[in-house]
Amino acid sequence: MALKIDIAELKIEGEDIAKELTDFLKGKIGKEVELSTDQITVKDENKEFSKGYLRVLLRKFLHQRGLKEYFRVISLEGGALKIKERKLREEE
Repeated sequence: MALKIDIAELKIEGEDIAKELTDFLKGKIGKEVELSTDQITVKDENKEFSKGYLRVLLRKFLHQRGLKEYFRVISLEGGALKIKERKLREEE
């Protein structure tokens, strides 16, 4: 089973953030993590971790990088996750 993470909007912060996220996930879950253009794929054939756990790890990464205020993790159909930019209210 492979879980996909859409990181297209996160790349606004720079190309190196995707590499940092890939390394973070490899260190935390110890599974094969592949980075493509706008997507990260986590391969887990034994289903040893859940989509919920992966979501928690993504939120933790955003918090550690100081990006949690600007991005959120949402679920997509088909078991995928997406890191989406928050709509911030403009202060008047």
